[in-house]
Amino acid sequence: MKPVYQRLNLFIDGQDAYTFVPVEPIGAQSLTIHRATGDIVLNAPNTPVPPTASRYGKTIYGILGMISLALSEYVIVMTGREHRARLMGHDIYRAAEFDILPLNPNVSVQNPPHPVEGHLLALVRSHLLGGYFLFSYGWDLSRRLQAQWRDQENQERKALWEVTDDRFFWNKFLQSRLTDTDIAHDLSPYILPIIYGTFDIRTVYIHGHRIQLCLISRRSRYRAGTRYFRRGIDHEGHVANFNETEQILLVDEKAAGRLSLAEKFTHKLGFTQIRGSVPVFWAEVNTLRYKPDLQVMELQETVDTVMFHLQEQVTEYGGQSLINLVNQKGHEQPVKEAYERAVSQVEIPEVKYQYFDFHNECKHMRWDRISVLIEKMQEDLVQQGYFHLDAAHNTIVQTQTGVVRTNCMDNLDRTNVVQAALAKWTLNHQLKAIGVLSDNEELDDFEALSRGFREMWADHADLISKAYAGSGALKTDFTRTNKRTKIGALEDGYKSVTRYIKNNHFDGARQDGFDLVTGAWTPQKNPVTAASLIADTRPLIIRSVPYILSFSLFMICAGLTLPRTSDYSLLYYFMLWFIIASLAIVFMMVHGIEYVSWPRLIPPTDIIHYEGPGFRSAHNGKGFTGPLAQKLDLSGQSDGLGARLLFNGRKRALTVNGMEEGTKKRVD
Repeated sequence: MKPVYQRLNLFIDGQDAYTFVPVEPIGAQSLTIHRATGDIVLNAPNTPVPPTASRYGKTIYGILGMISLALSEYVIVMTGREHRARLMGHDIYRAAEFDILPLNPNVSVQNPPHPVEGHLLALVRSHLLGGYFLFSYGWDLSRRLQAQWRDQENQERKALWEVTDDRFFWNKFLQSRLTDTDIAHDLSPYILPIIYGTFDIRTVYIHGHRIQLCLISRRSRYRAGTRYFRRGIDHEGHVANFNETEQILLVDEKAAGRLSLAEKFTHKLGFTQIRGSVPVFWAEVNTLRYKPDLQVMELQETVDTVMFHLQEQVTEYGGQSLINLVNQKGHEQPVKEAYERAVSQVEIPEVKYQYFDFHNECKHMRWDRISVLIEKMQEDLVQQGYFHLDAAHNTIVQTQTGVVRTNCMDNLDRTNVVQAALAKWTLNHQLKAIGVLSDNEELDDFEALSRGFREMWADHADLISKAYAGSGALKTDFTRTNKRTKIGALEDGYKSVTRYIKNNHFDGARQDGFDLVTGAWTPQKNPVTAASLIADTRPLIIRSVPYILSFSLFMICAGLTLPRTSDYSLLYYFMLWFIIASLAIVFMMVHGIEYVSWPRLIPPTDIIHYEGPGFRSAHNGKGFTGPLAQKLDLSGQSDGLGARLLFNGRKRALTVNGMEEGTKKRVD
């Protein structure tokens, strides 16, 4: 593959152009982006930099792409990177720092001339700083070992971005200004693909063998988003929180001592699993309550969409073993039943379904009961196998002919535990198959390898959870220590509270960042039409209640410092402010939907107001009902307050005329 330039010097020619010059090799073709027109020009070798240009104060480690907002187009560059490890002879990095450069000379990133532009820039910046982006200049992180081996002849003639897996090419929309040009192939050394995922690698020595264990996860850019604003499947067959996880095992049979740095391995093995949201049309509607309202939509196209999704996975990976961990009772039951109805109508021979009641089987901290599921899955695991390349003879020993697709409600905590257990079972078999372990030895007999495995999977779980839910994963104490502890349960309680706060009050902006950077929504060149992004048009009564609550709590605290002549001297004072605070809390809970941080770019109003066939657990947070509520415009079902707030209030989505402010059609 054609390598990507690793370091660039940026020269700014006043208000005319940005010129990127590779540090190595000297004399390579430089890249100029004209600020007035946006034209991208690849200069001839050894083209001198204009004498009027000044050098940018930071080294550029890669161009992530370009994005057009309301007032200007911007170039996004990476100015900081963190070296993670070396894999297959290539350096793996995490993108750490970014700069955003405007093409419009009249626009300042630090002080945008319009608040809408400032809001959109803040979304881009927070997305970049909040994500975990990985890349390599010469190795394709987006594709598993087996896929790279299968396509090795074609990829030698292509650039890195041309062979990157479309699903995991996170900045594909940003790079479209470069990849869609007539000179895209010539621009290849400047086009750096990144993935959103996790990466970790550990080196251990067992019986004279040098072993590297690597774990990579890759998050799909389709239907990307946050926990409660991206659930289920869309009409294109993409599911929320889809992640491909590959565990790579590299073994050197003749390690040259414990400090050997040789990067040639005798055996290269890979085991891939996938996770994704339950592939039916469903959602959870935030209402400020701890448990959101569950909404399952029974649409006519459900079965066809599920079939398309599963067939796509079969085409990509081979046979599918579906593990469903959703509870069979209580809040989650309708999702389980909808999934099973859809799967029962999908006739794909390569797809098998396995249900496991995780919480019932593992209750009372009996997490050793995961072995029950492993026993049920052994036949499929053996049949699907794993990828094994005998690098010494450059021959394929076996390939992985299918994958296990695991899901729970969030595809986080329970899914992490099960995927780690499946990976551990497979790793044991791999090590025995290549002669590292004997038949009577197990992975847990070697503390360094066992500890490294557990820590990798626990860290992997935390990063995936933070990307989707806003906090570290639950139940990671079991993954780290092989046992469930009371301290771990307390930590899970803290993480659950963190999730509640972030999911209700902060995830709207996070979701907008996903939609903007991945190209799910693009703004028009007029910030005035998008004024509702920053406006708060809610009625005064809705906006004032949180302030009333805050003032009441302040007065209660202030009352504790006032002098008193008897035990009852301040009784009525406290009663008054407690009553006012209680009424404010009740009002906010009744109108909970109005106080949730909703996405503003692509509103979920079709889900909130869905009235078709399906299941709805409740209709909380929509306001008071009845004649008095209608008269006072306090009903969430009226055309007044509820409708206005959901469409154009602060922390609300866009107005009905949102198509004037931008488009939600993916353009790549």
